[in-house]
Amino acid sequence: MNVLVWLTRDLRLHDHPALAAAAMAGRVLPVFVADPAEWAGPCASARQWEFLAETLAFLRVAFAAAGATLVVRTGESAGILAHLVARHRIGRILSLAEPGAALRAAAGVEWQVVAEGPAPVPALLPVEGAEPGAIPPARTLRLAAERCPNRQAGGDPALWLARTPWRGRQSSVAAMERTGSRLSPWLVWGAVTGEEAAAVAGRGRLALRAAARRGSVTPPDEGAGLAAAWARGETGLPFADACLRYLAATGWLPAPLRAMVVSVAAHLMEAGPRAAGEALARASTDYDPALLWAGISVALARPVDPVALGERLDPQGAFLRRWLPELAGVPDAALHRPWRWQGARRLLGHRYPEPVADPATALRACRSGRVASVAMPPRRRNVAPGQLHLSL
Repeated sequence: MNVLVWLTRDLRLHDHPALAAAAMAGRVLPVFVADPAEWAGPCASARQWEFLAETLAFLRVAFAAAGATLVVRTGESAGILAHLVARHRIGRILSLAEPGAALRAAAGVEWQVVAEGPAPVPALLPVEGAEPGAIPPARTLRLAAERCPNRQAGGDPALWLARTPWRGRQSSVAAMERTGSRLSPWLVWGAVTGEEAAAVAGRGRLALRAAARRGSVTPPDEGAGLAAAWARGETGLPFADACLRYLAATGWLPAPLRAMVVSVAAHLMEAGPRAAGEALARASTDYDPALLWAGISVALARPVDPVALGERLDPQGAFLRRWLPELAGVPDAALHRPWRWQGARRLLGHRYPEPVADPATALRACRSGRVASVAMPPRRRNVAPGQLHLSL
């Protein structure tokens, strides 16, 4: 029997019981569909797709070594599935993710959702005549080109699994950069399992949280747009700006710093959770809907002073000077609070913007209840316990 394995956020050969079951049943046709409709939302970005495309290219080589052809198609999922079932005389479809009613109906054959769990790397017999298909560029999915010069490359996660993250207390930005596992993009796409990440990092040292496999979380439309200054890293708050520019250039920030920039958007710039969340999602290579909005909820409930946090995590100002060349002439003592510098009149509003708000005053008002609370995004109830995500 020819068996199609529908791949979504489970892009791996190991610990994939659907692939193992398909190999025992007959010839295997592994399929991944890049559906433009799934990449049309305001949270999607080219940096996310480019990481995924590189990972698919690596996975295609791995599947070939195991004996099968990884088929990639671009277009509407239901139509592609129906065509592949008919073209290759598929007798059964297996997957780890629940397909939904539309895909089940389009298949026209038995569809079995297999429970996650450990499984060996299978030896696969390929379905004859399967064309691999091209891995599309971001523009094919209508994703705007963007510049992310230091984006984490996709592909083989083995090099990152070989690292030993999280040694010592994260008392500085440099320590966060050095000790962050950076496994989160592979965890989002299931190229690395939560068990692997926990084994590498040591249980209890890294925050592993359940994430939804499919679907998205829609926060309330509060109607407040996010100021463009936030996205550009031009809020006038040096540590927040440095973190935002770092995120734009790398696609990654440690979880505490993501919470801080969201706090700046919501509590100091009066942007609602949808605006802040969508901007953060587009900038993040490791965007996962359930985890993003869960993190937004935490950030909204716990306002953060970006100046105080910056003075604690970057006391010498090395991180600020790396990402804010406009502040080159500011002495170290005033770097985190340039508005207190005697030369601020020549700097602020010219080479560097004036601060959007006084953090201490705004956060005191927020905590005392004088500022209206921001609506929280809804909680997602149906969370798949088997898929884990690394917050750093």
